[in-house]
Amino acid sequence: MKNLINILYYGSSPMNILFISNDLIAGNLAYLLKKEGHSVKLYIDSKHQRNNFDHLVDKTTNWKKELEWVGKDGLIIFDDIGYGKIQDRLRKQGYIVYGGNFLSDQLESERQKAQEIFKENGLITKEIIDFKNVYEALEYAIANPKTWVIKQNGSAPKSLNYVGEFNDGRDIVSVLKSYLIDKTINRTKISLQERVYGVEIAIARYFNGENWVGPVEFNIEHKKFLSGDIGPTTGEMGTLAWYDEKGENTYFYKKTLEKMTLYLRKIKFKGHFDINCIVNEKNIYPLEITPRFGSPIVHLQSEIHKSPWGELLYSIAKGENYNLKWNKGFGIVILVALPPFPYFSRSTKMYSHNPNIFFKNLNEDDKNHIHFEEVSCYADKIEMYYVSDYRGYVLYVTGMGENPKEAVESTYKRLRKIIIPKMIYRNDIGKKFIEEDYAKLKKWGYVK
Repeated sequence: MKNLINILYYGSSPMNILFISNDLIAGNLAYLLKKEGHSVKLYIDSKHQRNNFDHLVDKTTNWKKELEWVGKDGLIIFDDIGYGKIQDRLRKQGYIVYGGNFLSDQLESERQKAQEIFKENGLITKEIIDFKNVYEALEYAIANPKTWVIKQNGSAPKSLNYVGEFNDGRDIVSVLKSYLIDKTINRTKISLQERVYGVEIAIARYFNGENWVGPVEFNIEHKKFLSGDIGPTTGEMGTLAWYDEKGENTYFYKKTLEKMTLYLRKIKFKGHFDINCIVNEKNIYPLEITPRFGSPIVHLQSEIHKSPWGELLYSIAKGENYNLKWNKGFGIVILVALPPFPYFSRSTKMYSHNPNIFFKNLNEDDKNHIHFEEVSCYADKIEMYYVSDYRGYVLYVTGMGENPKEAVESTYKRLRKIIIPKMIYRNDIGKKFIEEDYAKLKKWGYVK
């Protein structure tokens, strides 16, 4: 009866889904797929994150033992890079797999290679160099003074990132020297990229191995920890985004995603493909590729999409076209964090351990706009949640509106109904876009 209700509501038949996550970058999606009526088993690769989603989703500690259960007619979902060879092998064995592959993984983990692929496909590029460790990067920065941007590479923490301010690179050299002191990061892979001035905006779309699927997505990231875009760089504090079915006719699309079509078809990529760019009145400069679920944009997509996730991801994994139904307007997603975020620490002595999550005047509709990451549910208490980890990425809140201002107001109104002791969030997501960047992007012809 439950499955029948879900089929009528979501419009998709239930199936077995094996969801393989590194550290829950899109973990809430496994929970949503379960709510759609699918049988879901969640594997969390990172041992430190395995306490999350207890009593929310069925979990497994060995995904390989679940291959017989998911079968050749079920769906296997990977939410991160680093599994490319495994994904390629599973597809050869006849499994239906959503996510990247070995070649698409390299586009994110090797920034210099990504820029080479950009150049080969007709995109404008700026100098970027990958280094095996901080020592090599420092030597290069001293020998080649410039306004550089330090970027983490591979699995290195994003807190390493820094945007230079001086033409002679004095601050870049200072930051790199400070990294040498820490043995945990001085041998980390990092990149130096020439800084470009303008507005940072990403353009994205789904690809099914042969063609693009659904509308074009535009998103604005907010990476700095504190309001006003100051402080250390985080994974992301929030995002503003919107979809546009006519986006493929824009100058922005034709100079970025469209140029990557043949390459993605060649490597048989199946997933969400995002190019983050700096644009100004002269050019578009692609900075980096995210060939996977992005966080927190994946949670905002749950807000924007009308179509069920199961149908969409299965169709893409099968290489089929799909008519994605979506809501018009602008959306906002905001990260709600706890200390020690944005820095990682395994010590819990100074931080709240497993605090409860409280809701104030939360209605049933509000619940659909809250997305978990480091959350679990008490076994004996229905919908009583607690923070089940200590990295600080607790949950995300989303909302939409006809214009950016409405989206911001509705999302923050909902966020204020959530009470977590010592909670952290930025209170200005979308503000700079509304006051400055939207007008610039319109003037330069990148958005309508």
